[in-house]
Amino acid sequence: MNKYTIFSLLLTGLTAAGVSAQDLEQAKKAINDEQFDKAKSILKTLIKSKPNEGKNFYYLGDLFLMEQQVDSSRYYFAKGTEAKNKGSLNFIGLGQLALDNNNPKEAKTNFQKAEKDIKKKDNDELLLIAKANLNSSNPNAAEAIAYANKAIANDPKNAEAYLVLGDAHVLNKNFSDAYSAYREAYSFDPSMLKAKLQLAVITKRARAYKDAIEGFQEIIKIDPKYAPAYREMAETYKLWANNSNKSDEYLGLALANYKKYMELSEGSMESQLRYADFLVLTKNYTELERVAKELKAKENVNPRILRYLGYSAFENGHYAESIEALKSFLVKADPKNIIGRDYFYLGLSQMAVAKNADHSIKDEKTYQEGVKSLVKAVEVEPAIAFEYNEQGLKLFKDKQYAQAIDIFAVSAKVDKQDNYMYDNYYLGYSYYILGKDAPDVVALKNSSDAFAKMIAVAPATKEPYLYKARANRYIDTPESREVMTTDYLGYVKAIEDKGELGKAENKEFLIEAYTQIGAHYANIDVNDKAKVYLNKVLQLDPSNDFAKSTIKALN
Repeated sequence: MNKYTIFSLLLTGLTAAGVSAQDLEQAKKAINDEQFDKAKSILKTLIKSKPNEGKNFYYLGDLFLMEQQVDSSRYYFAKGTEAKNKGSLNFIGLGQLALDNNNPKEAKTNFQKAEKDIKKKDNDELLLIAKANLNSSNPNAAEAIAYANKAIANDPKNAEAYLVLGDAHVLNKNFSDAYSAYREAYSFDPSMLKAKLQLAVITKRARAYKDAIEGFQEIIKIDPKYAPAYREMAETYKLWANNSNKSDEYLGLALANYKKYMELSEGSMESQLRYADFLVLTKNYTELERVAKELKAKENVNPRILRYLGYSAFENGHYAESIEALKSFLVKADPKNIIGRDYFYLGLSQMAVAKNADHSIKDEKTYQEGVKSLVKAVEVEPAIAFEYNEQGLKLFKDKQYAQAIDIFAVSAKVDKQDNYMYDNYYLGYSYYILGKDAPDVVALKNSSDAFAKMIAVAPATKEPYLYKARANRYIDTPESREVMTTDYLGYVKAIEDKGELGKAENKEFLIEAYTQIGAHYANIDVNDKAKVYLNKVLQLDPSNDFAKSTIKALN
């Protein structure tokens, strides 16, 4: 082999190595620009051409982990540990998976395996461990800060280290230190647009929406193709719309910026999922159902899209499709990613599909499955109970009291939610309406119990005393009449404490309360008290025959 041939082969090898390094940087840039499909394509090509480069496996596994495709990420991390060069980096990915599974001991073991092969000045690799601690569903901000500070100690001007440090401070809700860290990162590397982006994001968190928008626009002037800036601008306009009289205008700008984000991120699966998240927040269910159906048709779709298809199908009145999508989601999703809202929408869809147009139930079995799903929803996530009120109230206003009870009976048991008092009121009132005419003692007792819960949390509110008293009056036993009297007295006191005994709107109900209290005392031969309350009736209604005749009889 002559010298020319040797030189040519050497040159070819160096060129190939340069292209490979450049390609990995291109993949990392694509990830940073949220062009995830492009990044995947580059990394898969690199793995085929350079199977001994562990870094390629790590970044591809991490990308799948970002998309919550756990099986794929685990596969590439495991394969990557076998790579001769930097294969140990993949233990970082396995460490994050262990952390996600709430196994910090295994996570630490994996991180230590990775760190063992990291040289003292390998700051980028120290920062990968820091990021794994941050990106986990069970994050550890303290560990991330420790690794970021190690990198800063090695290189006090390391912009990436300050960026990671800022992210860790955000996780700890230490926004002042986060802002300082991001500012340092951007000062050391003005090309690091993510740091400048995060400065504007912190401004957004402070509800300085106008200033945040200006910050994102500055980034776009620097790089009009930087997709994350459009996404953050869209989300800022959405928040601004909630706190402005220009709601429609800002929601329009939010949607326009999100569409620009979709265009620049090249419609990757992750960007479409983020778009779906945005559509949920803006309650754009028509567009959400369209996007969800498109994504569902793709291979290896993230189960989350089935969730969104279920939500949007319900909101658009497509109940059977909602049930199918949500049941499929609940089977495919990682159990720790299932939330109460999933069962909430499933339950509402099951109840809706089981009913005729006139609200009558045509499929009792499916309807009861829906009720069970609503119960499951609050077991998984008690906070979802807050949203039952809107659904129950629709039925209550349509005078579908039995069906309203099926919803309020679930949410009214959850005391740590803001509609607890109202849910018990409508539950009690619905039972009262259904129980008073026959009367139905069971329904009336349920009514009394619901109003008792309301009284316990809002003792100054007059209405629950009145309806609890009436429910016990219709039960009509010696014991219930004692309860009735106590509640009518509570009703009178609630009005008296507010100084509203003389208000015309209360007159009719005060007459009712005084009459029933007086009658009860007369029936149990406590005549002095009976006369006191019957005379109060006459003060309000001098011609009241019952009060006059009863006082006469007592005299």
